[in-house]
Amino acid sequence: MKFEKIKSHAKINLSLNVLGKKKSKLHNLETLVGFLDLHDEIFIRKINAKNHIIRFTGNFSNKIPKKNTISNLFKILDEMEKLKNQKYFISIKKNIPKQAGLGGGSMNASSLINYLVKRNKVQLTIKEIKNLCFKIGSDVILGIDQKNLVLAYKNKIKKIKKNLKISTLLIKPNFGCSTKKIYSKVRAYSKPQFSKIKSKNINFNSLSKMKNDLELISLKMYPRLAKLKEFFLNIDKNSYVRMTGSGSTIVGYFMSKKAALNAKKLLKKKYKNYWCNLSKTI
Repeated sequence: MKFEKIKSHAKINLSLNVLGKKKSKLHNLETLVGFLDLHDEIFIRKINAKNHIIRFTGNFSNKIPKKNTISNLFKILDEMEKLKNQKYFISIKKNIPKQAGLGGGSMNASSLINYLVKRNKVQLTIKEIKNLCFKIGSDVILGIDQKNLVLAYKNKIKKIKKNLKISTLLIKPNFGCSTKKIYSKVRAYSKPQFSKIKSKNINFNSLSKMKNDLELISLKMYPRLAKLKEFFLNIDKNSYVRMTGSGSTIVGYFMSKKAALNAKKLLKKKYKNYWCNLSKTI
């Protein structure tokens, strides 16, 4: 049987506000999420075997633990008896770096859930899909469908049908940020802003005025990240620059691909050993 190919797109937090803490001690967030044409490639096929086979290849496949979002996903589905003893061979080409704030592992799980449900490989209710996502990771639910914008507020997901088509330039230092440490330093909380947001009000200008509440903490904890953003900011006065998630990727948003290409040349000249990727929102 031939492999089927699935695209697993990187996600970016266009805006992220920390609203407070839940009873579970996790933080309550609201975030505006977009997806990029940058993607991992997942290859999947049925096999006659006792166990699933999960392999990772590509530039960012090193040091992925045996227990990961994909192994967790299939373990849970087996326990739920949703796969009816069918086993799969899954090979994932990792084009999205780890510890980058781009949700690579979470979006891999989301993409596979979408595939299994839409191809009728498993039967899951909407409630079961939500529960499955939260068992794997808090970001996994954001990747269901992976298109347009996603508004997450008070654990509610809202699809915003709008394609911004913004050119983006991503740069990641040769280190990752500790999400746990960064959240432990949050002391101030934002007020909810997105409860009444409308797609017609979301554009390049309005996005440039938003923020990421985790950014200042990350820049203080990682001085090299602060210097990187400062250099990035001085490249193009018409662009804006913001960290995604808890980092360490810094994202520049540009009015044109030409401006993004020029910025990439300057960044690569200054930071030769940093990962840099020109992309766009989908």
